[in-house]
Amino acid sequence: MSEDVTHIRFSILGGAFTSFWMHVNSEDLIKTAVMATFGTVVSYVVSLLIKFIRKRIKRLQVRD
Repeated sequence: MSEDVTHIRFSILGGAFTSFWMHVNSEDLIKTAVMATFGTVVSYVVSLLIKFIRKRIKRLQVRD
């Protein structure tokens, strides 16, 4: 019985994925990839900036 349920679940998921894939155009995929890349770069730059600021604050506290 559980094999039947698994088969049905995969059938439903496969159908939903195929339906979704048919409605997504290449512009949306390119836009998503560009936005993901931009978000990654911004996140990395902000983490470097925070690291730099923390080191700077630490140095200033040691001087006092």
